[in-house]
Amino acid sequence: MSEPTRISAPAGVAPAAQYSHVVSATGRFVAVSGQLALDEDGHLVGKDDPAAQARQVFENLRRCLAAAGAGFEDVVKLTYFVRDRAHLPAIRAARAAHIPDDRLPASSAVQVAGLVAPEFLMEIEAFAVVGS
Repeated sequence: MSEPTRISAPAGVAPAAQYSHVVSATGRFVAVSGQLALDEDGHLVGKDDPAAQARQVFENLRRCLAAAGAGFEDVVKLTYFVRDRAHLPAIRAARAAHIPDDRLPASSAVQVAGLVAPEFLMEIEAFAVVGS
């Protein structure tokens, strides 16, 4: 297997170095992971507003997938790392707004985790297989 190729954060997403966001593609496989709740200037969105943060996370995830030639329809696994399960309704609402008909895979999961910084309400990890 060849080495993954790092894909730069696309326009409208803060530079990757500012928020430990990694997009890689090896063949038809794409991985996006990290804290994606930063705006294009690198400022945290929604520190105390789970709905605003979740919307930003899904928008940045959409842009990152697109930069790798993928979309939500290509996602085969999606995992949320959340600080508090009370944030799940806001996350589900943001997901529904970005993914029509909520066609996410059954392998989606939610994990409660101690996130790196307290202002981050959620992190995300997505794996996609890009169609030929």
